[in-house]
Amino acid sequence: MVEVEERDGQTSPLLTDSASSSANSHNNSIKRTGTVWTAIAHIITGVIGSGVLSLAWSVAQLGWIAGPICMVMFGIITIISSNLLCNCYRYPDPEVGHIRNRSYAEAVRSYLGKKNMWVAGSFLQESYFGYGTAYTTTSAISMRAILKSNCYHKKGHNAPCEYGENLFMLIFGAVQVLFSQIPDFHNMELLSIVAAIMSFAYTFIGLALGFAKVVEDGEIKGDITGVSTATTAQKVWLSSQAIGDIAFAFTYNIILLDIQDTLKAPPPENKTMKKASATAILITTFFFLCCGCFGYAAFGNQAPGNLLTGFGFYEPYWLVDFANACIVLHLVGGYQIYSQPLFAVAERWISNKHPNSEFVNKERRIKLPLLPDFKLNLLRLCFRTAYVASTTGLAILFPYFNQVLGVLGALNFWPLAIYFPVEMYLAQNNIRAWTGTWTVLQAFKIFCLLCTILALVGSLEGLISNKLS
Repeated sequence: MVEVEERDGQTSPLLTDSASSSANSHNNSIKRTGTVWTAIAHIITGVIGSGVLSLAWSVAQLGWIAGPICMVMFGIITIISSNLLCNCYRYPDPEVGHIRNRSYAEAVRSYLGKKNMWVAGSFLQESYFGYGTAYTTTSAISMRAILKSNCYHKKGHNAPCEYGENLFMLIFGAVQVLFSQIPDFHNMELLSIVAAIMSFAYTFIGLALGFAKVVEDGEIKGDITGVSTATTAQKVWLSSQAIGDIAFAFTYNIILLDIQDTLKAPPPENKTMKKASATAILITTFFFLCCGCFGYAAFGNQAPGNLLTGFGFYEPYWLVDFANACIVLHLVGGYQIYSQPLFAVAERWISNKHPNSEFVNKERRIKLPLLPDFKLNLLRLCFRTAYVASTTGLAILFPYFNQVLGVLGALNFWPLAIYFPVEMYLAQNNIRAWTGTWTVLQAFKIFCLLCTILALVGSLEGLISNKLS
């Protein structure tokens, strides 16, 4: 069945009027069974991703004072932004509004209008695509690290253990073609729970290895100001790139409303989501601080760009292997967390254009031996396969871990995590200009914009320099 929704007597701009007649009945027929615990699992899967592995490097660029402060600051900003966005799920009232905004773009349309929705939608689709590309790159790095770890164990730490990444990206892409056939977010609870467990596993391992190395060395390495550079400009570039990496590590707002749409009511979805979001962000901030600080304490200014694949740790090799395997398994789920919203929007739009096409709308039931029945949709198969192929191709073209994370974090942080949530809050509560609340929120926006510009410029400089070198 094609998913549709009627909104204030109009159809969503991605849907036709012919489709809107069954909108309310279909939307109400969706069985929402999510709880605060499933929401926490989804959030952790989305937040504790590849970004956590770069935090030791980020702290090394910023130093012992600025590094931890930046992580705490971005954690607080994420909680504030999430609370603003949670109230946008229902329209016009956050708790009893009769219209559900099942995605970020729908919320922007409800509160800010169609033009703003198209702007937000552009950032969203770019962000979803960027996460898919970054996760493909990271998974390949981790798969390659498993081979290198075993090679170093057998031949010594100075052995020329070099392996390419392209094959591993292709393998990850092939796996994603299969998992991309999961119909939608409502069918991802098990995958998110497994992915969340994997993220905790490799985060704990990275934390434990860093702590063990500090104890073994008997000293806390690192400087107050971080890595020393030859020029001030180079220090600014690296520090701004580190800020972009931290922003990437925290940002998950683009999938918040998709997660909130899985929650059952009562209690009101916004109350459940605020509780889940605050809990998940506090947990992840704690782990981020531990991984970043213990990694920096262990390696000092030589902290690797990727804590578990940069080979600051060689032994025990089997534990490093296990941690990297956990990363790959987590990224399988993380890729889907950020791809399913894009799939939903694109397939609704195509269905709108071709409402009578069997290729687009028909579900074919396939029965496999010893497995449950599987529903195959040809549009889903072809479109999602092409999408996975495109993210895999871009990852092969730009396999630069820290620089890609920094660009993505900086490019999407301000518009999606700050600007639109603040503007929707102002519109929702009819807050007039130059009042106390309005002034505070505008200052909040400007401060975050300055951080974003600094991070974006530095990360682009790093990406271009690495590509040319």
